Amino acid sequence: MAVDPGPLVLDVGPGHAARGAQALPPDAGRVLLALARAAIAARLGLSHAASEDLPWLRSSGASFITVMLSSKLRGCIGTLRAHRALVEDVKANAVAAAFRDPRFPPLAAGEFSSVALEISVLSALEPLRFSDEPDALRQLRAGVDGVVFEYGHHTGTFLPQVWEDFKEPSDFLAHLKYKAGLPPDFWDVEVRLSRYTVFKWRESDL
Repeated sequence: MAVDPGPLVLDVGPGHAARGAQALPPDAGRVLLALARAAIAARLGLSHAASEDLPWLRSSGASFITVMLSSKLRGCIGTLRAHRALVEDVKANAVAAAFRDPRFPPLAAGEFSSVALEISVLSALEPLRFSDEPDALRQLRAGVDGVVFEYGHHTGTFLPQVWEDFKEPSDFLAHLKYKAGLPPDFWDVEVRLSRYTVFKWRESDL
């Protein structure tokens, strides 16, 4: 079964509600992407200018950082629940996505100038209430919802951007279950689903 690799979750601890997207200033994308690139650069012994002293960066936040190379995924790691200052979350996840995603080798210095970064800042998770799988599927908003699937120790998430690869909610959820280590047709009354939205920015768009 071909599966979009999607993001890896670095932290799913209890934390606090993620900051609302409406609280982010108009230049948030530029500031956050610079922070992410600077964190990666520092790990490589390079330098990149970024501002860390803006007051809104000290509010708690949850983020995912995606690293692309030649239009292909090179790393993607993040947090689902806010538990630290957004500035620290972005820097930690940028380093993790570039160097600790187990699906890829650590980023090399020679690749730094060629990679493109994308950042997603998450809303608070909203648990879904449903009677069965068809009911859950009816509630999913294609192109809008990021989804967290949980069953026992099986956990997985797809960012809203992953909807670009699927036309139907049933396909989206089937691949998410597969990513979580379960058969695509799996269902059980103990399945838990949560959704979230994101504000996202790509370096190529700024």
